Amino acid sequence: MTAPTTTLPARRRRRDTRSGLGRSGPWRFVVHGLVWAYVALLAVPLYYLVVSSFKGNLGIITQPFSPIAGFTTENFAKAFTQATLGPALLNQAYITVGASVLTLALALPAAYALARARGRLGVALERLFALGFLVPGFAALVPTVMLAIAMSLFHTREFLILFLPASAMPLSVILLTQAMRSVPKELEESAVLDGAGQWRTLWSVFLPLTLPTTVVVAILNFLSFWNEYFFSLVIIGPDKAVRTAQVALPTLSLANASQYGVLAAGIVITLVPVYVLYAFFADKMEGAVLAGALKG
Repeated sequence: MTAPTTTLPARRRRRDTRSGLGRSGPWRFVVHGLVWAYVALLAVPLYYLVVSSFKGNLGIITQPFSPIAGFTTENFAKAFTQATLGPALLNQAYITVGASVLTLALALPAAYALARARGRLGVALERLFALGFLVPGFAALVPTVMLAIAMSLFHTREFLILFLPASAMPLSVILLTQAMRSVPKELEESAVLDGAGQWRTLWSVFLPLTLPTTVVVAILNFLSFWNEYFFSLVIIGPDKAVRTAQVALPTLSLANASQYGVLAAGIVITLVPVYVLYAFFADKMEGAVLAGALKG
């Protein structure tokens, strides 16, 4: 009777060793080496960009990876003044925050309704949202411009705040719908018995339980809206008073075509808000991804 209990772990260890996936197998070092090589592949260009933003052309060309060769902070002052990044960053933040808040305000009730919908109508509506992935952004350029002109909002930041959520709704609604479906129905029934309405149930029951996924959706939308360039250029235009940082940044290449340090400094300035946001919510985003992996 003891033979099966002693041979089964041995067979499993041999199978893991043969497959190269054992914890103590030699492939562990190969896998770790590949992971660190991939990390270096991502980190080296970022390090080169940051270091170059503190150097002049001579230091960038002769000692590209040295952090102290030709160290200077004048590049940031030049980039900030020549591209008028101050107003541009404020415009970018205004559009990004406004569009992100509007996206969540629309996606959360829609996801709640789809998660609790029963029958073919709910399935059909969810598939309708999924069809949004099939529409490329540039295909909506002409109708978007015509709509902006018809609404007398062409060359305004407010129209971009209204337009950007439309591009983010499919992914936001689908992610939030899947998260809200994991909420036990008993909690919703308890809230209803306590007299809570639909909005109260969404705010007090579903939103706290799906907060990690909501944070992930907010971060993904923030990154997408912050880095948006094409529609910002077409709809808002190059006016310095209303243009975004992504539209202002290319002007540095015209004024400083041969000053690579100034160009790198301008890029670093626009990356700082995104990095700060991710660092602040990184634990929640990793928790949501881990929770999704465990459920899968």
